[in-house]
Amino acid sequence: MLHGRDRETAELVAMLDAARAGLASRMLISAGAGVGKSALLEAMAAQAHGATVLRTAGLESESPLAFAALHRLLRPVMDRATSLPEPQARALHVAFGQDDGDRIDPFLVALATLSLLTEVAEAGPVLCLIDDAHWLDVASSEALLFAARRLLAEPVVIVFAARDDDPRSFAPTDVPLMRLQGLSGPASGALLRERADHDLSDQVVHQLAARTGGNPLALMELPGRLNTAQLEGTAALPDELPLSDRVERAFLDRCRRLSETGQTLMLLAAADDTGRLSVLLRAGEALGVPPATVHEVEPTQLLEVDGDSVRVRHPLVRSAVYQAATGSERRHVHAALADALTASVDRDRRTWHRAAACDGPDEGVAAELEAAGSRAERRGGHYSASEAYQRAARLTSRDELRARRLFSAARTSYAAGTIDRAGALLDEVRLIADDPLVRADIDRLRGRIQVVLGSAADAHSMFIRAARGVAEQDQERAVEMAALAGVLRSHGADSGSTLPAGVVVTGVTASDSVRIQCLKLLLQSTTLDAERDWGGALKVLRTALTIGLDTEDRDVWANLANIALHLGDDAAHRRYFSAMLSAARADGAVMEVLYALHRVCLSEFAAGDWSAVRRSADDAMALARSIGQPALTTTPLAWLTLLAALGGAEDYDALLNETEEALAQRRLGIMERPVADLLHWAKGTRAQHAGAASESSHHFDQMRVPVLTRLAASARISAAVQAKEHSLASDWTSEIEAFAVATALPWALAVAEHGRALLAGADDVPGLYERALIHHAQAGRRYEEACTQLAYGEHLRRAGRRVEARRHLTKALETFRDLRAEPLVARATRELRASGATARQRNPSTLVALTPTELHIAQLVSHGMSNKDVAAQCWISPRTVAFHLRNVFTKTGVTSRGELAQLDLG
Repeated sequence: MLHGRDRETAELVAMLDAARAGLASRMLISAGAGVGKSALLEAMAAQAHGATVLRTAGLESESPLAFAALHRLLRPVMDRATSLPEPQARALHVAFGQDDGDRIDPFLVALATLSLLTEVAEAGPVLCLIDDAHWLDVASSEALLFAARRLLAEPVVIVFAARDDDPRSFAPTDVPLMRLQGLSGPASGALLRERADHDLSDQVVHQLAARTGGNPLALMELPGRLNTAQLEGTAALPDELPLSDRVERAFLDRCRRLSETGQTLMLLAAADDTGRLSVLLRAGEALGVPPATVHEVEPTQLLEVDGDSVRVRHPLVRSAVYQAATGSERRHVHAALADALTASVDRDRRTWHRAAACDGPDEGVAAELEAAGSRAERRGGHYSASEAYQRAARLTSRDELRARRLFSAARTSYAAGTIDRAGALLDEVRLIADDPLVRADIDRLRGRIQVVLGSAADAHSMFIRAARGVAEQDQERAVEMAALAGVLRSHGADSGSTLPAGVVVTGVTASDSVRIQCLKLLLQSTTLDAERDWGGALKVLRTALTIGLDTEDRDVWANLANIALHLGDDAAHRRYFSAMLSAARADGAVMEVLYALHRVCLSEFAAGDWSAVRRSADDAMALARSIGQPALTTTPLAWLTLLAALGGAEDYDALLNETEEALAQRRLGIMERPVADLLHWAKGTRAQHAGAASESSHHFDQMRVPVLTRLAASARISAAVQAKEHSLASDWTSEIEAFAVATALPWALAVAEHGRALLAGADDVPGLYERALIHHAQAGRRYEEACTQLAYGEHLRRAGRRVEARRHLTKALETFRDLRAEPLVARATRELRASGATARQRNPSTLVALTPTELHIAQLVSHGMSNKDVAAQCWISPRTVAFHLRNVFTKTGVTSRGELAQLDLG
């Protein structure tokens, strides 16, 4: 019977009831050792009538094994994996060691976990119970949290239980928290009386409840450790009662009352992570432990045996027994466990036990660990791979080999997102690495870390050093490093470091692969860009863009796309990042998806496709939160802030505050300056709409990133003119004019003519605006074209040419309405009325009531996609798609997909 937990039990049962009604939920039960987390999980399982109950638990000794805990959870339902999309089913089989396929992305395993749970839920509610979550292996933890965050309209409940007093924490901020306290006095008394063989006086119950803080485990242990007189209150209670570490000592005392072979069996059980009695008995036989010893240990309730399943009663028992053993004793039991395991079935567990049995360098074990790291990496368990490589390095005596293994540990730590750890490992390996190729790889990875979280200028210096250091041994690596440095320099991250002429060969040869051709052309292009030869840079880049998608290296795609936008080719930028998004989604490469979503917003905005910008930003926000990476929400937040400013939205201030707080608190690396520029753009726009010309011009003057200053060029020049800062407006116009002349890009030529019109005398203005509109007609930047139409219409209306003005003002108004740029809609409407025309009213759209997710799903469905296809695109379940679609139908008043397709969905 569970005492004193009525409120908590009711809350958990309500989650089950909600699941039976088709709604998912998640919960984290958090408390110190012995407070009753596991008991609550058991009580919930007992209430899960008619539900599929899946269980797993974290094991400290198992934490280096990627997806081990997830495998135990899903093993009972793995037969349903055949219903999953083939890449997801394969990902699970590779992750669980059932298939030695090619390398998989860990996010694809997380996605497959979500899909499998929703598939099982088609037959009825599913309850997932994850105990000791603080000891989960990282790969399992991330996959389970992703699934928990993405579930919505599925009958699935996921409950984690974790200690809040363990050095390894499990505390996701977006999972509802149930924090357990000790039992109340009456509940403590009921538990004590249930466990005691004698009557307990009320005074003793009161004292024990107070002195244990109502800790259930301590209360359960006390009756067996106190004598009759103490229980009856006729003798004083001992000064020390079994609390926290004392509970561990109580368990240890019980263990030490066993025979020597019984204690050895307990140590084997504490070190084992298979939970199989047969393994324990084989290992025990090697250490002289007879099989009958199990019958001695089992009555002590330290060990629970059920068929071939064996479990240490409580994590405190495991830690007490293991920590009390000497180093020599631990090594002996690990060696015995390694020998008891079958290499073909449990090779990774066997390898880790062999490693734990080492007391010095051992090349044989180090090689096995390196192989285990490679297997974990293929399964997508990057953190586990890093731990294996690092342990292999510790067991390696030769510096050259140790450096290689430490670098592998750093590389996979970076892939796992533990970037600070990766940096520390790189600092360590740099001290012992002599091979120029290894040192170049170290500098390349250090540069990537600086790009993500540090100084982009430092990254530029590291890439230059890496290129210089490796040029004689490996020209291809040198070209790659130099190209990366060139991309950074084009984006304003120039450390001043340079490569001497001739160090890197940039001329394309017939024998070069497509990838190397692209990298060489990229390097040539960025070199010309640094010399302000934008026309030459664009010409070279376009040669690369014609072949770039023929390479499978998506890093090359990303860098070609970044330079394409830098040089003004919006279409190529969007084409490359759209391809990257499609490929990365298919592979489940979540970090690549996020990278692409952050960047594709630029070309979507340039095209005037604000609904696509909002969709990409919302997708990026949701995905970053799903994988527990709050820093990666900052860039999409900045885009949403800019859209709110342009649209005059009520949530502008809240978005601005959230983004500024994130910018101040998080390390953003190379994205720090673009995010700051987006916020200056938003503030400048807001001030411009409010008529605060000087403030607007000030914010626009703070922008620094060339891509963004060119993208905002019309608004910047207009703000400077309105603030009567004509010199500044002239300088900005000259900058865009020089770029336009060099590249002959229609949009740049249009913006230059627009800027000149704002600064020109009255007689010259019409011709400049006319030429701007001719260029705009070829440019495909509809927002900027509408801004020119508005400015021209205003000029014509004030010059008394009202009929001509109406044509341009009407076109501008239509675009602003499509974009929902309300401040400009109001301005264009006023101008149109002043010209003598009446703006045609549109019916108010119900779309304003749709959430971003609902709007996105509505747009996909309106294009003819099925719920299943939409689910695959959005990485949610078909049930969740149906849930959102029902809301869309209710809010818009439509009753069919056909009617939905007729709506203006932006």
